[in-house]
Amino acid sequence: MKNTIVICMALSFTAFGIAQNIITLPNKGGEAILWDGPEKEFYSQIWQTQVVTNVSKPTMEVFRPSDKINTGTAVIVAPGGGLYAHSINSEGNDVGKWLSEKGITAFVLKYRLVPTGKDGVAEITELSITNPQKILEEVAKVLPLSIEDGLNAIAHVRENAAAYNINPSKIGFMGFSAGGAVTMGVGYNYSKENCPNFLVPVYAWTDVITVKEPKDDIPPTLLICATDDPLGLAKGSIELYESLRKSGKSVALHMYSKGGHGFGMKKQGLPSDNWIERFYEWSITEGITEPKK
Repeated sequence: MKNTIVICMALSFTAFGIAQNIITLPNKGGEAILWDGPEKEFYSQIWQTQVVTNVSKPTMEVFRPSDKINTGTAVIVAPGGGLYAHSINSEGNDVGKWLSEKGITAFVLKYRLVPTGKDGVAEITELSITNPQKILEEVAKVLPLSIEDGLNAIAHVRENAAAYNINPSKIGFMGFSAGGAVTMGVGYNYSKENCPNFLVPVYAWTDVITVKEPKDDIPPTLLICATDDPLGLAKGSIELYESLRKSGKSVALHMYSKGGHGFGMKKQGLPSDNWIERFYEWSITEGITEPKK
């Protein structure tokens, strides 16, 4: 009986510890947008991956490295999904796990999304055929809130850097597709409190956010995309690269000949499968990450 009680207590503490890995962020400013019901998580047969939809309350899940390998570097990860969904595994949790195994603390961000019903993926898929303009209209309403969520995420991590055992001057932001648009928005709108120390837009959805003149103190940026991206996003990544290069900023670009769109942590038997290794090498070169020996 005594052993049973000890085991139950251990399980309770474990569950509590896991619960503490979910961080709730402020969600002000969305009063004009109506979300009906809670967020949903399910396996999308259309996208063949796990997704989260209808996010109205931004949160982050923390993936911590062991103290033995902790580098002090942190990355906030923003999954893609057209702002109608989060591709929560291949562009979120799987990224977080990989980074934590390299000694980098990862925070997978569920930023606010367009309100959707039972299946947000089905909705954006249908609209892409019948009314693409409607997608852009709905995204335009929510994207400023999503960017605000990204900025609040950086502010939270920096404010609590000691508790997370990270260096407050080594906090980066990485986003995929729509999350890449959020990354660009973060890069154009930060203040002293929520300034990222590096940016990694991965096949960023540049159609929904205009490439602008970069801030004077914009941090080092790594861009990743594929030439054969079926959404035509290679052009936007090159445009973003050129805007930073011409301004004399620290910028790198990995443009794969093949990879398509949304490759994330998926394995396709292509060089783009190893993009995250290239990020890691870049982070070491830039002094962003210093592996423990």
